[in-house]
Amino acid sequence: MTDTRTLKTDGAISGDDTRLRILSKSDLAGIDITLADVVATVEGAYRTLHAGQSDNPRKLTVKPQDEHSVAYAMLGRDGSRDVVAIKTSYKHGLHVGREEQHYYTTLTLYDDVTGLPVAMMDCSRIGSLRTPAVSALLARECAAPGARSALVIGTGTQGRLALPFLLTTLPGLDRLMVFGTHADGIAAVREQLRTHHRERDVEIVTDVRAAAADADVIVATAGGHTPAAVEAGWLKEGALSILVGHGLAPSTLHRADRVIATSEAQMNVTGTDMADADGKLPPVDTELPPVIAGLTAGRSCAEERIFAYNSGLVVTDIALGHRFAQLALAQGLGTEVPLWQ
Repeated sequence: MTDTRTLKTDGAISGDDTRLRILSKSDLAGIDITLADVVATVEGAYRTLHAGQSDNPRKLTVKPQDEHSVAYAMLGRDGSRDVVAIKTSYKHGLHVGREEQHYYTTLTLYDDVTGLPVAMMDCSRIGSLRTPAVSALLARECAAPGARSALVIGTGTQGRLALPFLLTTLPGLDRLMVFGTHADGIAAVREQLRTHHRERDVEIVTDVRAAAADADVIVATAGGHTPAAVEAGWLKEGALSILVGHGLAPSTLHRADRVIATSEAQMNVTGTDMADADGKLPPVDTELPPVIAGLTAGRSCAEERIFAYNSGLVVTDIALGHRFAQLALAQGLGTEVPLWQ
């Protein structure tokens, strides 16, 4: 099939209005990108959002009464790239193990200068990179000065890259711990760490309470069935707790000295499992975009215990997805379909 897409010198992607480039999971898996590149791309998306140049509306959620599945739709616009996109996410089988679940997520990008489609892609790799990059930015901005130890709870998709990304923004970490209940996941965590930091290894812990008491940074990425539930009373002075999935008890939020979220609105939608007995969440002290922009502080003092809520913002998916689309086009990857002919 004739490739109608071209890559402009400024990195923009042009084409026609009859075809759509499809980038599959295998297409994206073959693209090399450094962790530093991912962090810089995500950080840039936050800066553009805070500057008022991007739009990130609240996500839409659909869930049946028995909660066996959940679906999200997220529309956004990246003002620095002039790209509009919509991301969809659907997970089926919330009451069964991860191996039995069905999960599909896609991202469709449009060039808001030419009005032409850029690409539609599987979004699983985008999410697997974007989320730990955000945790790494939260750690860079909010960890106590001289932080040396990190604990990752969970060994699924998000847990496997959490430590490599943390070392990208906090290279001084010298004790790396992980708690997991799946042998394959633990092996994958170790493999990913050695892939990106060949000289480093991870300490496998079984006593979550003791590990949490020693950790300067905790990143909770586990699934809903995890036995881990770190309580506020277990945390050391100055600890930073980052919630991505599960593994932290609500007390770490409600008894925190400072609360930070990537988006307070998103936290109020997806963080309801952390609500108190009255079904309420505390207000956040600041959001990540103004912290990244240097207008508010991530941390006020070395001693405070900070809770950070990492929920996905579609502008970060758009930025990283567009970066992958540029790299894919440069390598001639993807399949064009005459969708609008």
